[in-house]
Amino acid sequence: MKNDVHNRRGFLRKSALATLTTLVGAEVVFANKMPRHYRPLGFDYNPLDGKSPDMKVLGDKPWNVETPIHLLDDAVTPTSKMFIRNNGLIPEATTDANAWTLTINGESVKAPKTYTLAELKKRFKPHTYQLVLECGGNGRSGFEPQTTGNPWDQGAVSCAEWTGVRLKDILADAGLKSDAVYIGYYGKDPHLSLDPAKVAISRGVPIKKALEDETLIAWAVNGQDIPLAHGYPLRLVIGGWPASVSGKWLHTIAIRNKIHDGAKMEGHSYKVPIHPVQPGEKIAETPENFRIIESMPVKSLITAPATGAIFDAKKPISLRGHAWAGDRSVASIQTSIDFGASWQPGTLQPAKNRLAWQRWTAEVPFPKAGYYEVWVRATDSAGITQPMVIPQWNPGGYLNNACHRIAVKAV
Repeated sequence: MKNDVHNRRGFLRKSALATLTTLVGAEVVFANKMPRHYRPLGFDYNPLDGKSPDMKVLGDKPWNVETPIHLLDDAVTPTSKMFIRNNGLIPEATTDANAWTLTINGESVKAPKTYTLAELKKRFKPHTYQLVLECGGNGRSGFEPQTTGNPWDQGAVSCAEWTGVRLKDILADAGLKSDAVYIGYYGKDPHLSLDPAKVAISRGVPIKKALEDETLIAWAVNGQDIPLAHGYPLRLVIGGWPASVSGKWLHTIAIRNKIHDGAKMEGHSYKVPIHPVQPGEKIAETPENFRIIESMPVKSLITAPATGAIFDAKKPISLRGHAWAGDRSVASIQTSIDFGASWQPGTLQPAKNRLAWQRWTAEVPFPKAGYYEVWVRATDSAGITQPMVIPQWNPGGYLNNACHRIAVKAV
């Protein structure tokens, strides 16, 4: 037994060194002198290359980078303005797309299959959809008391155009058993510890969501190869649900006969209490107390002007932004300049496709010079409207869809 444990530890140490060697692209000189459990510094690919200089870095181990809201004004989010949310390390930049494969396996697949990237492009029809990807913790900084996790403001969202093949077409080729209920993804992002036995993140969705037309295995965004920071050369893209279900650096999808039990599916990760809890209250992290977040709630942003704008009080101010509602569509948009006492309708454009955000505009007059706060709220196709205040507190700081506000001054 002792020999087995010793052999396993030796194997893991060698595997970790192999992972580090791959990451830095060179031999780790004096690796035999490295203290036990020491985590080498290495030198990582810089995901900020090509990004707007205004992006806000929340952390680099792992990389989490937020988009200031005024940068989200584009109808289609450019990659230079896409937020980054990682749980592990970014794989090496020397990834060979020609050697990349995708394996479909699991208890509920009829026959495990492996496809090269070239085979995916050749055998299946490509599709392009504009899809909202939003971190489940977007808006977390608004909760009091503060919760665990990155203190996102409202900029952990994007709506780019993704190109790839429908997952349902691949699964039809592999064949699903009648007991398939969930999928789980696996990517090549190393765990922060560089321990190859640990997985950084492995989440999934019910089979019904996996089989939607818009669920893609994507290799391109906005007509170009996906940047490494966003999952090059292959990633899962599932719009309308927390972006954590859209696995990057994808190499395997497991078809499960139960709810997937991968990393970040446990505890209260991407879950909210089933019943209201007192702010700051600790509750047992059991299925009886928590539910997995699925469709994201209705939400909207004012992307222009930026907060702090100064304008002529004699002229209406031109407002614009985006609204989205998870699996639903947005039915209406309204703005207020009197702290929510009254609301005026804005003009809402249709989405380019299902699960894309919708552009809105409004021309708002002001009664006189002075300081104002402009609020926006959206109502979805089920009649649910954004709350004016922070919604129910939860220990993960998820699903804050309170009205977005900007401060302006009329002179």
